[in-house]
Amino acid sequence: MKIICIGRNYVAHAQELNNEIPEEPVFFMKPDSALLRNNDPFYIPDWTNEVHHEIELVMRVCRLGKNIEKRFAHRYYDEIGLGVDFTARDVQNELKKKGLPWEKAKAFDRAAVISSTFFPVSIFPTPETIRFKLNINGQTVQEGNSGLMIFGFDEIISHISKYITLKIGDLIYTGTPAGVGPVKIGDQLEGYLEDKKLLDFMVK
Repeated sequence: MKIICIGRNYVAHAQELNNEIPEEPVFFMKPDSALLRNNDPFYIPDWTNEVHHEIELVMRVCRLGKNIEKRFAHRYYDEIGLGVDFTARDVQNELKKKGLPWEKAKAFDRAAVISSTFFPVSIFPTPETIRFKLNINGQTVQEGNSGLMIFGFDEIISHISKYITLKIGDLIYTGTPAGVGPVKIGDQLEGYLEDKKLLDFMVK
């Protein structure tokens, strides 16, 4: 099982971090040891002073595929869940300045929160209207809509599969909307997919 993450997939988020708008999907990967399941608490590592939340829609791959044409891409994912891509922003910024990879800042243990519940794609009227949000301590800090993604689900599947064979059970984090920011010890994070709460966990 692979965790593949799409970066800079919402214009406002790219702008808030002073990043260029990509011309094709940007992706990076996390190991399976990064998964944080079952609403277990997230512990801030002692080697960072600035961990940011990034709420995201997550696709689950349902078929083996390579070099998938965009028109067939919808056959390769069947469920949508919710996740948080935690990022050690201070570490990432230092790595970016040096032109180094981001793994330390993105792929550390328990940095990929995943919901226990996934919903069939078929229950959503269209994949382009899925709403989601993140609350911290009862206040909404991020709101997203799949219609605002620069690259939609099908384009993401097609692009990734040019380079990496997709397998059943792979998770694709599809990018975060604007509003990312730091978390601190004692914060309660709640993630909603449409009106259903799928995430509810503490930062320690």
